[in-house]
Amino acid sequence: MKKILMLGMIIAVISLAACGADNDTEGSSSEGENTYKVGATQIVEHPSLDAAYEGFKDALADAGLEVEYDFQSAQNDQNNVKPISDGFVADDVDLIFANSTPSALGALQATSDIPIVFTSVTDAVDVGLVPSMDEAGENITGVVDLHPEQIDATVEFIGNYFEGASIGMVYNAGEQNSVNQVEAVKAAAEDKGLEVVERTVANAAEVQQAATTLVGDADVFYIITDNTVVSALDSVIGVANDQDIPLIVGEPDSLAGGGFATFGIDYHTIGYRTGEMAAEILTGEKSPSDIPAEYPPEIQLFINKQAAEEQGIEWNTEWDEMAQFVE
Repeated sequence: MKKILMLGMIIAVISLAACGADNDTEGSSSEGENTYKVGATQIVEHPSLDAAYEGFKDALADAGLEVEYDFQSAQNDQNNVKPISDGFVADDVDLIFANSTPSALGALQATSDIPIVFTSVTDAVDVGLVPSMDEAGENITGVVDLHPEQIDATVEFIGNYFEGASIGMVYNAGEQNSVNQVEAVKAAAEDKGLEVVERTVANAAEVQQAATTLVGDADVFYIITDNTVVSALDSVIGVANDQDIPLIVGEPDSLAGGGFATFGIDYHTIGYRTGEMAAEILTGEKSPSDIPAEYPPEIQLFINKQAAEEQGIEWNTEWDEMAQFVE
């Protein structure tokens, strides 16, 4: 009888141990299911887009999510855009982070099933990413990088402090976001009685020559958030410094290299907000269609004083009260 009792106890212990092992295995599987795979892509690597990507990752980390990233840059080649997103679809990623207008369009062309969040997009409605800024697409939403008042504020600044100036612009006409911005600048300039002089480029190698041909025709340079031109901004800065032409830029990151002024936004902030959207989508709290696209929260005048000196700009004491200063 004792032997039978002892045998029963041994069997019970073995059974409990087996159950414990099964529970450990299930726990490991559950953790694995909570590691999300995100395909991240941008048209080119430059400070503004890079800051947005860092903000995106910071938001997901702050949300406590385990994420495996597959980051791919299109190297400023439109031909690379869609294949990158097609690869994400083939890999069955959980979500695509599209950081720029071309990247977002490529992602949307590649899939209608995988959730997409975008940022660093200038006009999400005009290019067809979302129906309106009050309504997301079925599988896509995000944060644009152009505040509704940004271009008007910039042109007003030029008109007020560089009275009668002609505005020189270099942009890639193949970037729809750039075309939209240039049209908005021209409309705002017309209201102020200012002239816009344009030069278009197809790639970064053409930027310096385009800027050089503006010398004599433009009193102020205004470089918008054109990915091609911003990736080669040093060449524009060189012309501006050599020829004493004020260089207005489209975002604060371009000030660090030598831009003079911008009414800009913080790209880390819009990337972070996009990451918050992604966290809600990945955890199943919301679908992309539940989250309307958003504008940046605010704009601020930023000025680089050293660049003002390099470009021969006469300092206006009103700027001391108006601007935040960067180096």
